[in-house]
Amino acid sequence: MILVLNGPNLRRLGTREPDVYGAETFDDLAALCRDTGRKLGEHVEVRQTDDEAELIGWIHEAADGRIPVVLNPAAFTHYSYALRDAIKQRTAPLVEVHISNPAAREEFRHNSVVAGVATGTIAGFGLQSYVLALHALAEMNTTS
Repeated sequence: MILVLNGPNLRRLGTREPDVYGAETFDDLAALCRDTGRKLGEHVEVRQTDDEAELIGWIHEAADGRIPVVLNPAAFTHYSYALRDAIKQRTAPLVEVHISNPAAREEFRHNSVVAGVATGTIAGFGLQSYVLALHALAEMNTTS
């Protein structure tokens, strides 16, 4: 099993800044992740929340269950030390993903407080960032 966890405003995909995030919806993203998981022989569960505490609870659930995670922390990327502390407790690989490339956007988006405790980061490839992360996690599952 792989959890794909999404932070604030990502349910608004398709209507929120389509010039930055594209025209695909959150449902399109969820279907893409589940389909990619099936092709990789992995069960993928996709979740989204605008609530920092709920996201942290899901990270704790993953740590307790040794479940790999694809995480798009969205705005929490830049300031949530509570999320960072939760990720630091991980017991399986966690890949930070971003649809856009934060380094090519506003300066406040250039810093990720979670990158230093993630296994790796994939950004700037649209929804394909998730596909790349799922492939990386599936590969890590077969080599560990």
